[in-house]
Amino acid sequence: MVTKNFVINNRYFDSIMLMSLSNRLREKVSGIEEAAAIMGSDENKKILREAGLLDEEGERALPGDLIIAIKGKSQEAVESGWKVAMDLLRGEAEKIDEKKAGASPRTIKSALKVLPDANLVLISLPGEYAASEAMEAISRGMNVMVFSDNVPVEEEIAIKRAGEKRGLFVLGPDCGTSIINGVALGFANVVRRGVFGIVGAAGTGIQELVSLIHRKGYGITHAIGTGGRDLSEEVGGIAFINALRVLGDDSRTEVIILLSKPPSPDVARRVIDEVISIGKPAVIVFLGNETRVEKDISGYSIQFAQNLEEAVERGISLYEKKEYRASEFTMPENEVNQLVEREANRVGRGRFLRGLFSGGTLADEAIFILRKKLGKVYSNTVKEDEFYLENPEMSREHTIIDMGEDYFTKAKPHPMIDFTLRKERIVKEASSGECGVILFDVVLGFGVHVDPASELASAVEKAREIANKDGWYISFVCSITGTDEDPQNY
Repeated sequence: MVTKNFVINNRYFDSIMLMSLSNRLREKVSGIEEAAAIMGSDENKKILREAGLLDEEGERALPGDLIIAIKGKSQEAVESGWKVAMDLLRGEAEKIDEKKAGASPRTIKSALKVLPDANLVLISLPGEYAASEAMEAISRGMNVMVFSDNVPVEEEIAIKRAGEKRGLFVLGPDCGTSIINGVALGFANVVRRGVFGIVGAAGTGIQELVSLIHRKGYGITHAIGTGGRDLSEEVGGIAFINALRVLGDDSRTEVIILLSKPPSPDVARRVIDEVISIGKPAVIVFLGNETRVEKDISGYSIQFAQNLEEAVERGISLYEKKEYRASEFTMPENEVNQLVEREANRVGRGRFLRGLFSGGTLADEAIFILRKKLGKVYSNTVKEDEFYLENPEMSREHTIIDMGEDYFTKAKPHPMIDFTLRKERIVKEASSGECGVILFDVVLGFGVHVDPASELASAVEKAREIANKDGWYISFVCSITGTDEDPQNY
Protein backbone atom coordinates (compact mmCIF):
# COMPACT_ATOMS: atom_id res chain seq x y z
CA MET A 1 0.00 0.00 0.00
CA VAL A 2 1.27 3.49 -0.93
CA THR A 3 0.30 6.76 0.78
CA LYS A 4 1.27 10.12 -0.64
CA ASN A 5 0.32 13.75 0.04
CA PHE A 6 0.20 16.44 -2.64
CA VAL A 7 0.19 20.03 -1.36
CA ILE A 8 -1.04 23.04 -3.35
CA ASN A 9 0.17 26.20 -1.67
CA ASN A 10 -2.22 29.01 -0.78
CA ARG A 11 -5.25 27.53 -2.58
CA TYR A 12 -8.69 27.45 -0.98
CA PHE A 13 -11.74 25.40 -1.96
CA ASP A 14 -14.87 25.07 0.19
CA SER A 15 -15.32 21.94 2.29
CA ILE A 16 -18.37 20.55 0.45
CA MET A 17 -16.51 20.69 -2.87
CA LEU A 18 -13.45 18.99 -1.31
CA MET A 19 -15.58 16.24 0.20
CA SER A 20 -17.14 15.64 -3.21
CA LEU A 21 -13.66 15.51 -4.75
CA SER A 22 -12.54 12.87 -2.23
CA ASN A 23 -15.53 10.69 -3.02
CA ARG A 24 -15.13 11.04 -6.80
CA LEU A 25 -11.48 10.00 -6.56
CA ARG A 26 -12.42 6.76 -4.79
CA GLU A 27 -15.10 6.08 -7.39
CA LYS A 28 -13.18 7.06 -10.55
CA VAL A 29 -9.71 5.61 -10.00
CA SER A 30 -9.08 1.88 -9.74
CA GLY A 31 -6.75 0.87 -6.92
CA ILE A 32 -7.44 3.82 -4.61
CA GLU A 33 -8.30 2.69 -1.08
CA GLU A 34 -8.74 6.11 0.54
CA ALA A 35 -8.58 9.75 -0.52
CA ALA A 36 -9.02 13.05 1.31
CA ALA A 37 -8.86 16.64 0.04
CA ILE A 38 -8.61 19.00 2.99
CA MET A 39 -7.19 22.37 4.04
CA GLY A 40 -3.93 22.25 5.99
CA SER A 41 -5.15 23.47 9.39
CA ASP A 42 -3.71 21.83 12.51
CA GLU A 43 -7.04 20.16 13.27
CA ASN A 44 -7.33 18.79 9.73
CA LYS A 45 -3.75 17.48 9.81
CA LYS A 46 -4.58 15.73 13.08
CA ILE A 47 -7.53 14.02 11.36
CA LEU A 48 -5.30 12.84 8.51
CA ARG A 49 -2.61 11.72 10.96
CA GLU A 50 -5.08 9.62 12.97
CA ALA A 51 -6.37 8.09 9.72
CA GLY A 52 -2.82 7.16 8.64
CA LEU A 53 -3.06 9.49 5.62
CA LEU A 54 -0.49 12.18 6.51
CA ASP A 55 3.12 12.09 5.29
CA GLU A 56 6.04 14.53 5.67
CA GLU A 57 4.84 16.68 2.77
CA GLY A 58 1.43 17.09 4.37
CA GLU A 59 2.98 17.83 7.78
CA ARG A 60 4.67 20.90 6.26
CA ALA A 61 1.41 22.32 4.85
CA LEU A 62 0.15 25.65 6.20
CA PRO A 63 -3.50 26.41 7.10
CA GLY A 64 -4.04 28.14 3.73
CA ASP A 65 -2.65 25.21 1.74
CA LEU A 66 -4.68 22.41 0.18
CA ILE A 67 -3.63 18.82 0.99
CA ILE A 68 -4.70 15.96 -1.26
CA ALA A 69 -3.93 12.69 0.54
CA ILE A 70 -4.21 9.47 -1.46
CA LYS A 71 -3.73 5.86 -0.33
CA GLY A 72 -3.60 3.31 -3.12
CA LYS A 73 -2.60 -0.25 -3.89
CA SER A 74 0.35 0.96 -5.96
CA GLN A 75 2.39 4.04 -6.85
CA GLU A 76 0.70 4.00 -10.25
CA ALA A 77 -2.78 4.13 -8.68
CA VAL A 78 -1.73 7.06 -6.46
CA GLU A 79 -0.27 9.01 -9.41
CA SER A 80 -3.41 8.33 -11.45
CA GLY A 81 -5.50 9.64 -8.57
CA TRP A 82 -3.41 12.82 -8.44
CA LYS A 83 -3.95 13.44 -12.16
CA VAL A 84 -7.71 12.96 -11.82
CA ALA A 85 -7.75 15.28 -8.80
CA MET A 86 -5.95 18.00 -10.77
CA ASP A 87 -8.42 17.66 -13.65
CA LEU A 88 -11.34 18.00 -11.25
CA LEU A 89 -9.75 20.99 -9.49
CA ARG A 90 -9.05 22.70 -12.81
CA GLY A 91 -12.72 22.32 -13.70
CA GLU A 92 -13.73 23.93 -10.41
CA ALA A 93 -11.19 26.73 -10.89
CA GLU A 94 -12.62 27.48 -14.33
CA LYS A 95 -16.09 27.77 -12.82
CA ILE A 96 -14.71 30.21 -10.25
CA ASP A 97 -12.96 32.26 -12.97
CA GLU A 98 -16.23 32.50 -14.91
CA LYS A 99 -17.87 34.04 -11.84
CA LYS A 100 -15.10 36.51 -11.03
CA ALA A 101 -17.10 39.51 -12.21
CA GLY A 102 -19.53 38.79 -9.39
CA ALA A 103 -17.16 36.91 -7.11
CA SER A 104 -18.47 35.84 -3.73
CA PRO A 105 -17.30 38.06 -0.86
CA ARG A 106 -14.57 36.57 1.35
CA THR A 107 -15.21 38.59 4.53
CA ILE A 108 -18.25 39.81 6.48
CA LYS A 109 -17.22 43.39 5.70
CA SER A 110 -17.16 42.79 1.93
CA ALA A 111 -20.41 40.78 2.11
CA LEU A 112 -22.17 43.72 3.73
CA LYS A 113 -21.19 45.89 0.75
CA VAL A 114 -23.16 43.49 -1.45
CA LEU A 115 -26.06 43.02 1.01
CA PRO A 116 -26.03 46.08 3.30
CA ASP A 117 -29.41 45.17 4.85
CA ALA A 118 -28.41 41.61 5.80
CA ASN A 119 -28.97 40.85 9.48
CA LEU A 120 -27.79 37.24 9.75
CA VAL A 121 -24.48 35.48 9.06
CA LEU A 122 -24.36 31.71 8.50
CA ILE A 123 -20.89 30.42 9.39
CA SER A 124 -19.63 27.15 7.95
CA LEU A 125 -15.88 27.14 8.58
CA PRO A 126 -13.53 24.67 10.29
CA GLY A 127 -14.37 24.78 13.99
CA GLU A 128 -11.17 26.51 15.07
CA TYR A 129 -12.07 29.62 13.01
CA ALA A 130 -15.83 29.78 13.59
CA ALA A 131 -15.97 31.63 16.93
CA SER A 132 -13.80 34.56 15.81
CA GLU A 133 -16.01 35.10 12.75
CA ALA A 134 -19.10 34.86 14.96
CA MET A 135 -17.68 37.57 17.24
CA GLU A 136 -17.00 39.73 14.18
CA ALA A 137 -20.63 39.37 13.09
CA ILE A 138 -21.95 40.11 16.59
CA SER A 139 -19.77 43.23 16.82
CA ARG A 140 -21.51 44.45 13.65
CA GLY A 141 -24.95 43.87 15.19
CA MET A 142 -25.74 40.74 13.18
CA ASN A 143 -27.44 37.51 14.22
CA VAL A 144 -25.39 34.34 13.77
CA MET A 145 -26.04 30.72 12.83
CA VAL A 146 -22.92 28.57 13.34
CA PHE A 147 -23.20 25.47 11.14
CA SER A 148 -19.62 24.45 12.06
CA ASP A 149 -18.96 21.68 14.56
CA ASN A 150 -15.83 20.99 16.68
CA VAL A 151 -16.11 24.43 18.34
CA PRO A 152 -14.91 24.31 22.00
CA VAL A 153 -17.73 24.70 24.49
CA GLU A 154 -16.06 27.69 26.17
CA GLU A 155 -16.10 29.52 22.81
CA GLU A 156 -19.78 28.63 22.34
CA ILE A 157 -20.57 30.14 25.75
CA ALA A 158 -18.57 33.30 24.94
CA ILE A 159 -20.31 34.01 21.63
CA LYS A 160 -23.76 33.24 23.01
CA ARG A 161 -23.25 35.57 25.97
CA ALA A 162 -21.93 38.27 23.64
CA GLY A 163 -24.99 37.90 21.42
CA GLU A 164 -27.36 37.91 24.39
CA LYS A 165 -25.90 41.20 25.66
CA ARG A 166 -26.68 42.81 22.30
CA GLY A 167 -30.10 41.21 21.90
CA LEU A 168 -28.94 39.00 19.02
CA PHE A 169 -29.52 35.37 18.12
CA VAL A 170 -26.55 33.00 18.22
CA LEU A 171 -27.65 29.58 16.94
CA GLY A 172 -25.13 26.75 17.16
CA PRO A 173 -22.34 25.67 16.97
CA ASP A 174 -23.29 22.45 15.22
CA CYS A 175 -26.64 23.96 14.23
CA GLY A 176 -27.58 22.18 11.02
CA THR A 177 -31.18 23.32 10.55
CA SER A 178 -33.37 26.40 10.94
CA ILE A 179 -36.30 27.90 9.04
CA ILE A 180 -36.70 31.59 9.87
CA ASN A 181 -39.60 33.53 8.31
CA GLY A 182 -39.87 30.84 5.64
CA VAL A 183 -36.16 31.00 4.77
CA ALA A 184 -34.40 27.61 4.92
CA LEU A 185 -30.95 27.63 6.53
CA GLY A 186 -28.63 24.60 6.40
CA PHE A 187 -30.39 21.27 5.92
CA ALA A 188 -34.10 22.10 5.73
CA ASN A 189 -37.40 21.11 4.13
CA VAL A 190 -40.00 22.93 2.04
CA VAL A 191 -42.99 23.39 4.34
CA ARG A 192 -46.01 25.67 4.39
CA ARG A 193 -46.40 28.62 6.75
CA GLY A 194 -48.78 28.19 9.66
CA VAL A 195 -49.28 28.49 13.42
CA PHE A 196 -46.69 26.11 14.93
CA GLY A 197 -43.38 27.44 16.25
CA ILE A 198 -40.52 25.01 16.96
CA VAL A 199 -37.37 25.28 19.04
CA GLY A 200 -34.99 22.34 18.86
CA ALA A 201 -31.52 21.34 19.97
CA ALA A 202 -31.64 18.75 17.17
CA GLY A 203 -31.29 19.25 13.41
CA THR A 204 -32.93 16.18 11.89
CA GLY A 205 -35.41 16.21 14.74
CA ILE A 206 -36.58 19.66 13.63
CA GLN A 207 -36.77 18.41 10.03
CA GLU A 208 -38.94 15.49 11.10
CA LEU A 209 -41.25 17.73 13.14
CA VAL A 210 -41.80 20.29 10.36
CA SER A 211 -42.30 17.52 7.79
CA LEU A 212 -44.91 15.77 9.94
CA ILE A 213 -46.73 19.07 10.52
CA HIS A 214 -46.72 19.79 6.77
CA ARG A 215 -47.90 16.30 5.82
CA LYS A 216 -50.81 16.60 8.28
CA GLY A 217 -51.95 19.78 6.50
CA TYR A 218 -50.59 22.42 8.88
CA GLY A 219 -47.61 24.80 8.79
CA ILE A 220 -44.99 26.63 10.84
CA THR A 221 -43.98 30.18 11.72
CA HIS A 222 -40.34 29.47 12.59
CA ALA A 223 -38.25 26.38 13.32
CA ILE A 224 -35.24 27.53 15.33
CA GLY A 225 -32.23 25.28 15.84
CA THR A 226 -29.94 26.01 18.78
CA GLY A 227 -27.12 23.45 18.54
CA GLY A 228 -27.03 20.21 20.49
CA ARG A 229 -25.13 21.52 23.55
CA ASP A 230 -27.33 24.52 24.27
CA LEU A 231 -29.35 22.84 27.03
CA SER A 232 -26.27 21.51 28.81
CA GLU A 233 -25.42 22.79 32.29
CA GLU A 234 -22.41 24.70 30.92
CA VAL A 235 -24.25 26.64 28.20
CA GLY A 236 -27.45 27.00 30.20
CA GLY A 237 -30.03 27.15 27.38
CA ILE A 238 -29.12 30.69 26.28
CA ALA A 239 -30.23 30.25 22.64
CA PHE A 240 -33.18 28.02 23.55
CA ILE A 241 -34.70 30.54 25.96
CA ASN A 242 -34.09 33.44 23.55
CA ALA A 243 -35.85 31.48 20.80
CA LEU A 244 -38.80 30.76 23.09
CA ARG A 245 -39.14 34.49 23.79
CA VAL A 246 -39.21 35.23 20.07
CA LEU A 247 -41.99 32.69 19.56
CA GLY A 248 -43.80 34.09 22.58
CA ASP A 249 -43.73 37.60 21.08
CA ASP A 250 -44.75 36.38 17.60
CA SER A 251 -48.51 36.84 17.18
CA ARG A 252 -48.60 34.25 14.36
CA THR A 253 -47.26 31.47 16.62
CA GLU A 254 -50.16 29.84 18.45
CA VAL A 255 -48.59 26.55 19.59
CA ILE A 256 -44.94 25.89 20.51
CA ILE A 257 -43.13 22.54 20.25
CA LEU A 258 -39.82 22.07 22.10
CA LEU A 259 -37.37 19.29 21.26
CA SER A 260 -34.08 18.08 22.73
CA LYS A 261 -32.37 15.21 24.45
CA PRO A 262 -32.89 15.40 28.22
CA PRO A 263 -31.40 18.73 29.41
CA SER A 264 -29.79 19.23 32.79
CA PRO A 265 -32.52 19.47 35.49
CA ASP A 266 -31.78 23.13 36.30
CA VAL A 267 -31.90 24.15 32.64
CA ALA A 268 -35.08 22.13 32.10
CA ARG A 269 -36.78 24.01 34.94
CA ARG A 270 -35.70 27.37 33.47
CA VAL A 271 -37.05 26.35 30.07
CA ILE A 272 -40.40 25.28 31.51
CA ASP A 273 -40.61 28.48 33.58
CA GLU A 274 -40.17 30.43 30.33
CA VAL A 275 -42.91 28.41 28.61
CA ILE A 276 -45.25 29.07 31.56
CA SER A 277 -44.51 32.80 31.46
CA ILE A 278 -45.21 32.92 27.70
CA GLY A 279 -48.63 31.38 28.29
CA LYS A 280 -49.06 29.71 24.90
CA PRO A 281 -49.98 26.03 24.47
CA ALA A 282 -46.80 23.95 24.25
CA VAL A 283 -45.60 20.39 23.77
CA ILE A 284 -42.25 19.34 25.22
CA VAL A 285 -40.18 16.40 23.94
CA PHE A 286 -37.12 15.69 26.10
CA LEU A 287 -36.35 12.57 24.08
CA GLY A 288 -35.68 9.52 26.23
CA ASN A 289 -36.56 11.23 29.51
CA GLU A 290 -39.12 8.82 30.96
CA THR A 291 -39.26 10.55 34.34
CA ARG A 292 -39.89 13.97 32.79
CA VAL A 293 -39.10 17.07 34.85
CA GLU A 294 -40.01 17.69 38.46
CA LYS A 295 -42.08 20.77 37.73
CA ASP A 296 -45.80 21.28 38.39
CA ILE A 297 -47.45 22.11 35.06
CA SER A 298 -51.04 21.48 36.17
CA GLY A 299 -53.33 24.27 35.08
CA TYR A 300 -51.18 25.13 32.05
CA SER A 301 -51.63 24.09 28.41
CA ILE A 302 -48.33 22.18 28.47
CA GLN A 303 -47.99 18.52 27.56
CA PHE A 304 -45.07 16.10 27.38
CA ALA A 305 -44.57 13.70 24.46
CA GLN A 306 -42.33 10.64 24.24
CA ASN A 307 -41.55 10.83 20.51
CA LEU A 308 -41.78 13.20 17.56
CA GLU A 309 -45.03 11.96 16.05
CA GLU A 310 -46.76 12.11 19.41
CA ALA A 311 -45.48 15.68 19.82
CA VAL A 312 -47.09 16.75 16.55
CA GLU A 313 -50.34 14.95 17.35
CA ARG A 314 -50.50 16.62 20.77
CA GLY A 315 -49.67 20.00 19.23
CA ILE A 316 -52.53 19.68 16.74
CA SER A 317 -54.90 18.65 19.57
CA LEU A 318 -53.91 21.75 21.56
CA TYR A 319 -54.42 23.99 18.52
CA GLU A 320 -57.83 22.48 17.73
CA LYS A 321 -58.74 22.41 21.44
CA LYS A 322 -59.49 18.70 21.30
CA GLU A 323 -58.53 15.84 23.59
CA TYR A 324 -55.33 14.12 22.43
CA ARG A 325 -55.77 10.71 20.86
CA ALA A 326 -52.99 8.69 19.28
CA SER A 327 -53.37 8.50 15.50
CA GLU A 328 -54.52 5.35 13.77
CA PHE A 329 -52.29 3.43 11.38
CA THR A 330 -52.18 4.85 7.85
CA MET A 331 -52.77 1.25 6.76
CA PRO A 332 -55.51 -0.80 8.43
CA GLU A 333 -54.08 -2.33 11.62
CA ASN A 334 -54.76 -5.89 10.47
CA GLU A 335 -52.74 -5.26 7.28
CA VAL A 336 -49.84 -3.91 9.34
CA ASN A 337 -49.93 -6.98 11.60
CA GLN A 338 -50.01 -9.29 8.59
CA LEU A 339 -47.05 -7.50 6.99
CA VAL A 340 -45.01 -7.68 10.20
CA GLU A 341 -45.88 -11.36 10.72
CA ARG A 342 -44.90 -12.22 7.13
CA GLU A 343 -41.56 -10.44 7.41
CA ALA A 344 -40.87 -11.93 10.85
CA ASN A 345 -41.47 -15.44 9.57
CA ARG A 346 -39.08 -14.87 6.65
CA VAL A 347 -36.35 -13.46 8.90
CA GLY A 348 -36.62 -16.24 11.45
CA ARG A 349 -35.64 -16.22 15.11
CA GLY A 350 -32.22 -15.47 16.54
CA ARG A 351 -31.37 -12.67 14.08
CA PHE A 352 -30.33 -9.21 15.23
CA LEU A 353 -31.63 -5.78 14.27
CA ARG A 354 -29.23 -3.11 12.96
CA GLY A 355 -30.06 0.57 12.44
CA LEU A 356 -27.91 2.81 10.21
CA PHE A 357 -29.09 6.39 10.61
CA SER A 358 -27.93 9.71 9.18
CA GLY A 359 -29.96 11.72 11.70
CA GLY A 360 -28.86 11.69 15.34
CA THR A 361 -32.31 12.46 16.74
CA LEU A 362 -33.92 9.76 14.62
CA ALA A 363 -31.29 7.27 15.83
CA ASP A 364 -31.96 8.24 19.46
CA GLU A 365 -35.72 7.96 18.99
CA ALA A 366 -35.27 4.46 17.54
CA ILE A 367 -33.11 3.43 20.51
CA PHE A 368 -35.64 4.61 23.11
CA ILE A 369 -38.53 2.86 21.33
CA LEU A 370 -36.66 -0.38 20.64
CA ARG A 371 -35.28 -0.77 24.15
CA LYS A 372 -38.85 -1.06 25.42
CA LYS A 373 -39.35 -4.05 23.09
CA LEU A 374 -35.88 -5.60 22.78
CA GLY A 375 -34.10 -4.71 26.02
CA LYS A 376 -30.42 -4.23 25.20
CA VAL A 377 -29.70 -2.01 22.19
CA TYR A 378 -26.09 -0.93 21.64
CA SER A 379 -25.19 2.42 20.07
CA ASN A 380 -22.50 5.05 19.51
CA THR A 381 -24.75 7.96 20.47
CA VAL A 382 -24.69 8.24 24.28
CA LYS A 383 -21.24 7.83 25.80
CA GLU A 384 -22.37 7.49 29.42
CA ASP A 385 -24.79 4.70 28.50
CA GLU A 386 -23.93 1.15 29.62
CA PHE A 387 -24.57 -0.06 26.06
CA TYR A 388 -22.22 2.47 24.45
CA LEU A 389 -20.23 1.06 21.50
CA GLU A 390 -16.56 1.97 21.84
CA ASN A 391 -15.97 0.94 18.21
CA PRO A 392 -18.86 2.17 16.02
CA GLU A 393 -17.45 0.17 13.09
CA MET A 394 -18.50 -3.09 14.77
CA SER A 395 -22.13 -3.88 15.58
CA ARG A 396 -23.01 -5.92 18.64
CA GLU A 397 -26.28 -7.83 18.97
CA HIS A 398 -29.08 -5.24 18.44
CA THR A 399 -27.30 -2.04 17.35
CA ILE A 400 -28.30 1.47 16.27
CA ILE A 401 -25.56 3.61 14.68
CA ASP A 402 -25.67 7.37 14.11
CA MET A 403 -23.51 7.72 11.00
CA GLY A 404 -23.75 11.51 11.17
CA GLU A 405 -21.69 11.47 14.39
CA ASP A 406 -18.26 13.18 14.31
CA TYR A 407 -16.40 9.84 14.12
CA PHE A 408 -17.83 9.22 10.63
CA THR A 409 -17.75 12.79 9.29
CA LYS A 410 -14.14 13.82 9.93
CA ALA A 411 -12.79 14.76 6.48
CA LYS A 412 -15.83 13.06 4.92
CA PRO A 413 -19.23 14.34 3.74
CA HIS A 414 -22.24 14.04 6.02
CA PRO A 415 -24.23 10.84 5.28
CA MET A 416 -27.22 12.93 4.18
CA ILE A 417 -25.01 14.23 1.36
CA ASP A 418 -22.94 11.17 0.47
CA PHE A 419 -24.21 7.62 1.03
CA THR A 420 -20.89 5.83 0.41
CA LEU A 421 -20.18 4.79 4.02
CA ARG A 422 -23.78 3.81 4.68
CA LYS A 423 -23.94 1.69 1.52
CA GLU A 424 -20.73 -0.06 2.56
CA ARG A 425 -22.12 -0.65 6.05
CA ILE A 426 -25.39 -2.10 4.72
CA VAL A 427 -23.40 -4.66 2.71
CA LYS A 428 -21.13 -5.36 5.68
CA GLU A 429 -24.10 -6.08 7.95
CA ALA A 430 -25.58 -8.37 5.31
CA SER A 431 -22.29 -10.27 5.18
CA SER A 432 -22.18 -10.79 8.96
CA GLY A 433 -24.60 -13.73 8.93
CA GLU A 434 -26.38 -12.46 12.06
CA CYS A 435 -28.48 -9.52 10.86
CA GLY A 436 -32.18 -10.04 10.12
CA VAL A 437 -33.51 -6.47 10.02
CA ILE A 438 -31.84 -3.27 8.84
CA LEU A 439 -33.41 0.09 9.71
CA PHE A 440 -32.27 3.24 7.94
CA ASP A 441 -33.48 6.78 7.37
CA VAL A 442 -33.59 9.06 4.34
CA VAL A 443 -33.71 12.82 4.90
CA LEU A 444 -34.97 14.97 2.02
CA GLY A 445 -34.79 18.72 1.46
CA PHE A 446 -32.18 21.37 0.72
CA GLY A 447 -28.48 20.56 1.01
CA VAL A 448 -28.82 16.76 0.94
CA HIS A 449 -28.49 14.10 -1.78
CA VAL A 450 -30.65 14.82 -4.83
CA ASP A 451 -31.56 11.17 -5.55
CA PRO A 452 -31.31 9.05 -2.40
CA ALA A 453 -33.56 6.23 -3.61
CA SER A 454 -31.35 5.11 -6.50
CA GLU A 455 -28.22 5.34 -4.32
CA LEU A 456 -29.55 3.18 -1.50
CA ALA A 457 -31.48 0.73 -3.68
CA SER A 458 -28.24 -0.62 -5.16
CA ALA A 459 -26.88 -1.35 -1.66
CA VAL A 460 -30.13 -3.03 -0.60
CA GLU A 461 -30.09 -5.23 -3.71
CA LYS A 462 -26.47 -6.24 -3.13
CA ALA A 463 -27.15 -7.01 0.54
CA ARG A 464 -30.14 -9.18 -0.35
CA GLU A 465 -28.07 -11.10 -2.92
CA ILE A 466 -25.43 -11.86 -0.27
CA ALA A 467 -28.05 -13.00 2.25
CA ASN A 468 -29.92 -15.11 -0.31
CA LYS A 469 -26.75 -16.97 -1.28
CA ASP A 470 -26.32 -17.94 2.36
CA GLY A 471 -29.96 -19.03 2.60
CA TRP A 472 -31.36 -16.31 4.82
CA TYR A 473 -33.41 -13.13 4.52
CA ILE A 474 -33.01 -9.49 5.55
CA SER A 475 -36.01 -7.22 6.04
CA PHE A 476 -35.32 -3.52 5.32
CA VAL A 477 -37.32 -0.76 7.04
CA CYS A 478 -36.83 2.84 5.89
CA SER A 479 -38.15 6.03 7.48
CA ILE A 480 -38.36 9.09 5.24
CA THR A 481 -38.18 12.66 6.52
CA GLY A 482 -39.46 15.22 4.03
CA THR A 483 -42.42 16.65 2.13
CA ASP A 484 -43.99 16.46 -1.32
CA GLU A 485 -42.62 19.96 -2.01
CA ASP A 486 -38.98 19.03 -1.31
CA PRO A 487 -36.71 18.83 -4.39
CA GLN A 488 -36.66 15.02 -4.10
CA ASN A 489 -40.49 14.78 -3.57
CA TYR A 490 -41.54 12.64 -0.59
